[in-house]
Amino acid sequence: MSILEIKNIKKSFGEDLEVLQDISLAVEEGEVVSILGPSGSGKSTLLRCATFLEQIDSGSIAYGGKVYVENDTAGNAKKPERAKILEAQSNFGLVFQDFNLFPHFSVLKNVMDAPVKNQKRPKQEVEKEARALLAKMGLEGKEDAYPCELSGGQKQRVAIARALALRPKMLYFDEPTSALDPEITAEILRVLKGLAAEKMTMVIVTHEMKFARDVSDKVLFLDQGTIAEYGTPEQVFEHPKEERTRQFLERYFED
Repeated sequence: MSILEIKNIKKSFGEDLEVLQDISLAVEEGEVVSILGPSGSGKSTLLRCATFLEQIDSGSIAYGGKVYVENDTAGNAKKPERAKILEAQSNFGLVFQDFNLFPHFSVLKNVMDAPVKNQKRPKQEVEKEARALLAKMGLEGKEDAYPCELSGGQKQRVAIARALALRPKMLYFDEPTSALDPEITAEILRVLKGLAAEKMTMVIVTHEMKFARDVSDKVLFLDQGTIAEYGTPEQVFEHPKEERTRQFLERYFED
């Protein structure tokens, strides 16, 4: 059974801007799926739709075999009730490119807040787990620091620890290295490779082509809101079906 299954989703902004056109995708347990494509191709919108931060126009979204969004008889996606959204969101963690840490919380409190408040788990248990996650992320000794005292790479590692503290079945990453310099980018990619080795299910919007080629089980290439390619890294990088994919990849690897 797929952890995530989206079928035929469409999303427009206004009447003229169709951002996603008939997108279908299934993610199996333990898979790493990288989403690539030019700027404006719909990558981040796809992630926002899959995580209920945007309402789709039509199509369906299921987690663990349970459908949370589906079409009504007119062919429009029914907006799920808030309780249903919260249930669906318990399946995944989400890491943003700009970290989204609470500036007035310490590092430890940033990681502990949601498991204690939202999941109602015992504080002592959560703290023990949070400290272990921070140590795993190389942040031992930073528990009492505040986000303003951290580097960009440290902030992103706190954000990853925070997402993992919710014990999700899968993680989404939206351009997790785009705000970071090359040295710190390598640091975050090492963390993601470690999670992949542990068989954490991940969907990653990225422009890090070498990472996508080396670590992904599947690669999805979006162009103008449609899936231009979907397959193994070898299929997409070595034998792309579409000329536009080949040109994009050639430009990247020439740089």
